[in-house]
Amino acid sequence: MRLTRSLTLAAAMCAGLVASPLVPAAAVDPASTTLTGSLPNGTTWQAEVPEDWDGTTVLFSHGFRVGTDNPAWDNGFAPTAQALVDRGTAVVASSYATTGWALGTAVQDQIDALAAFEAEAGDSDRVIAMGRSMGGLVTSLIAERPDAGVDAAVSTCGLVGGGVALNNYQLDAAHAAVRLLAPDADVPLVGFTSPEESQATVDTIVTALDEAAGSPQGRARVALVAALLNTPTELPEVDQSDPEELAAAQAELVRATLPEVIRRRHTIVDAAGGDSGWTAGVDYQRLLRQSAQRGQVQALYRGAGLSLGADLRRLTATADIEPDEDGLRWMSQTSVPTGDLQVPVLTTHTLVDILAPVEYQEEYAETIRGAGRSSLLRQAYVDTVGHCAFTVAEDLAAVEAVEHRLDTGRWGAAATAEVLDAAAERYGEGRYVRFRPAEFVNDRTWGGEH
Repeated sequence: MRLTRSLTLAAAMCAGLVASPLVPAAAVDPASTTLTGSLPNGTTWQAEVPEDWDGTTVLFSHGFRVGTDNPAWDNGFAPTAQALVDRGTAVVASSYATTGWALGTAVQDQIDALAAFEAEAGDSDRVIAMGRSMGGLVTSLIAERPDAGVDAAVSTCGLVGGGVALNNYQLDAAHAAVRLLAPDADVPLVGFTSPEESQATVDTIVTALDEAAGSPQGRARVALVAALLNTPTELPEVDQSDPEELAAAQAELVRATLPEVIRRRHTIVDAAGGDSGWTAGVDYQRLLRQSAQRGQVQALYRGAGLSLGADLRRLTATADIEPDEDGLRWMSQTSVPTGDLQVPVLTTHTLVDILAPVEYQEEYAETIRGAGRSSLLRQAYVDTVGHCAFTVAEDLAAVEAVEHRLDTGRWGAAATAEVLDAAAERYGEGRYVRFRPAEFVNDRTWGGEH
């Protein structure tokens, strides 16, 4: 087991949590025409229009940002934007009105930015919404708006399980870490409105995780935390058949990720006006029973001589956190897909993503199915490690697939792994594979059964 590899993997996967990388507005080749503007709420927008614009426009939605730096153009997407412009496609992007969890305005900001662009450049023949991470959620929500002015969408590495599920799966892991690894600690798990308010909780969890690594009992309990956090198991150079080796690799990811998401939790609380997460009423035995990682956790508990049932009963008995009703209402209204798609949507996701677990795609498909819109949805997977770690070629292949759907009125084989990978290979590197994500076990409805 190469722990150095695991630490490098953890650092790489968590790097994207802090902010989207940014560049100045002049990121695209000057052969295109740059249009810029601002909206009444302070949102800025930028468009790059190729000289031979073919009438197709990609409306790009960026991911989560911290701090105050908030330009319209996003460096992480710039290489794909350049490739799109090179092939004759215009690209429009906006800053949204705020940084952080910007879902209060982001969907409308994007729609308004598109309208402002078309007022200057003329109407597009077709518009494809495209977004990454939090912007993937924004894109999915745009696809539900009948007035959005888009014809199709590509949601990449998206938080498509929604903001409430995001808060809850992270809270489940934090609840298990504190209650099982530091049961005497009196620290809050929710309600943080600043990084300083969460520091005692972060310190407690970091210390507990470090101490747990020194005993079989601690390592077993960290494996349970990892399962609740949807920590990936298909890790490079890790033998998945060896529970101890897999547990050590997962523990490094939990150690790198869980404290960081707790530090950032305040940004969502501040946007929503309250913490939407809850544990009250959650049956943790039932939750783990549905998890694809149940066997891994059971093996480690047996080896450590611990009662898994007793620990799960303890988690259920101490699960008493209720959501802030106003915060939950705001999140439900702004940050959770309903599944009522108005246009075709293709989602793409890497297999190993700790910041937006691939299991989110299972939850999203379930939501779409419940709304009776499954015929509009296709999902594809890329065999690589990292959050939004797609090649430009893979992005272009995804756009090509939805263009086929628009041209023909049907998906056909265009969104299959084989066709997507062949398309990506024509542009560069492709790593699309057949894959079916496991159950996302942390979904729940307040006031109902988990």
